[in-house]
Amino acid sequence: MNIKDIHSVYFIGIGGIGMSALARYFKFVGKEVAGYDRTPTPITDGLSEKGIMVHFEDNVDLISDTFKHPDTLVVYTPAVPSSHSELQFFKNQGFDIKKRSEVLGIITNDSFCLAVAGTHGKTTTTSILAHLLKECELPMTAFLGGISEDFDSNFVLDGTEYSVVEADEFDRSFLRLTPTIACITSMDADHLDIYGTKEELEYSFKEFVGRIKPDGKLFVRKGLPLEGTTFGIEDGADYCIENIEIEHGTYIFDIVTPSEVIKSVKFNKPGRHNLLNGLAAFAMAVQTGCPPHRLAKALETFKGVQRRFSYQINTESIVFIDDYAHHPTEISAVHQAIREMHAGEEVTVIFQPHLFSRTQDFADDFAKSLSDFDHIVLLDIYPAREEPIQGVTSEWLLGKIENPNKKLISKSELLNEVSNCKSGVIVALGAGDIGLEVPKIKKALSYAH
Repeated sequence: MNIKDIHSVYFIGIGGIGMSALARYFKFVGKEVAGYDRTPTPITDGLSEKGIMVHFEDNVDLISDTFKHPDTLVVYTPAVPSSHSELQFFKNQGFDIKKRSEVLGIITNDSFCLAVAGTHGKTTTTSILAHLLKECELPMTAFLGGISEDFDSNFVLDGTEYSVVEADEFDRSFLRLTPTIACITSMDADHLDIYGTKEELEYSFKEFVGRIKPDGKLFVRKGLPLEGTTFGIEDGADYCIENIEIEHGTYIFDIVTPSEVIKSVKFNKPGRHNLLNGLAAFAMAVQTGCPPHRLAKALETFKGVQRRFSYQINTESIVFIDDYAHHPTEISAVHQAIREMHAGEEVTVIFQPHLFSRTQDFADDFAKSLSDFDHIVLLDIYPAREEPIQGVTSEWLLGKIENPNKKLISKSELLNEVSNCKSGVIVALGAGDIGLEVPKIKKALSYAH
């Protein structure tokens, strides 16, 4: 595929965070862009504002004739079922059809590609990395898996010499990339609907390592069963954070590198998991030739990513945090961050499970991680691409939670629930549509306090 020969690009599933970044890229480089998605969201609204036509009905007649010419590239996400009529139309007509991951691999192949893989931490790490490279004024394109608060976007285009991408293990998408610098943050069991076993998932990560360019470099969190330059916290890794202190919600620490020690580095995102994300991004950025002290200074100005430990309200009377956590390990990381930054406060968690299969695979672990909060409020499972699994419900999960301060509510009861909540800290967690409820929760809490 030669991008220069493409006249127009049509996206099936254009509202996805990764797909929308690609749509913005093609619009920026002068292509005609349009697409389909199931429902309107702030992301699709943003695409429309950029002049990208989006419709929300699976109907071939709604596709403009501009995109029915053979020189149209069709991009789809694996979340779209094979029965989708628009996808079937393009297949039957012999169009060039590619998955998002294939296109991303083609776009980034000729650049100095920095790719972040791992079952947790990809979006925050890539967003920090993009911020660091921007502060060093490198010509960079970044495809992010969330809305960066530094760029107010999931897409950055300041040049094409460097590229920053998430290497997504879902559907083995990351095996389409050929990174120069790669990082693996974690390899916890996940996406077992795709891989079947944790061992198969780990094998796929090893395949990804094998795709690093011959002159490239791999960074791995210390303790993972992979050979590479390690990073960690107070564990003697090659890149290591030491002497951590907290002042007014800000981490202050030293970074020990293979060649020097950078003292009194500041970072404003709570949680040890975010410290690791920042360190991984720092270590990767050093490989571009940016001065380490300049990169360390840039860590302090990183604002964050929407729905990644995002403070919606942070006052003396009430704290409301929104986070994308949808795996037990991520929930525990959020819990650790809250207890560290808001010690002594009573904490209520509102959790919307994501996928029947993930809930089934990790039910006991979900129950254990959620039980650590003072009060637990569960919503129904968000199905996304899945059909229900008999017996796998939020009520079933609720029964496994040992903390007695628990309840299951419908989404229609949510605002009343939070308005009457007496906890000093409330956190909303999940990868489904709970994020769309956050502005309403924030408004309800503001009135209540």
